[in-house]
Amino acid sequence: MKSVYRQHFQQIGIISKARVLLLAAALMVSMLASPSAWSQGQPQRIEISAKRFSYSPGEITVKAGRPVTIVLKSQDVAHGLRIRDFGVDIKVKAGGSAEATFTPDRVGDFTGHCSVFCGSGHGSMTFTVHVVA
Repeated sequence: MKSVYRQHFQQIGIISKARVLLLAAALMVSMLASPSAWSQGQPQRIEISAKRFSYSPGEITVKAGRPVTIVLKSQDVAHGLRIRDFGVDIKVKAGGSAEATFTPDRVGDFTGHCSVFCGSGHGSMTFTVHVVA
């Protein structure tokens, strides 16, 4: 009698493991079929280099409603990047890096400026964010 019960419980265990594996496989397939479903919560990460007197890249395009993390890296002296429309103000020391995350809430073109005096061309150091739907 004990062997009958043991065999029955072993079968239940195998069936339960098979269900878990099938559920995991279905979840993975659904995530691969729709990458936006799993990446929606992850901020788009964009690296920007600052060097007297420009940013590289000088403009970016992002989607409204999708979080964005800007990583600002200084190639020479201290710099900053202020995008007033989105409340972003990143300051970075010479040779360092800093980051800020924001979510653009409206479509349009927005200008950022260097927010740390970096020399005679400081006033012309601009950056453009294109936000699309």
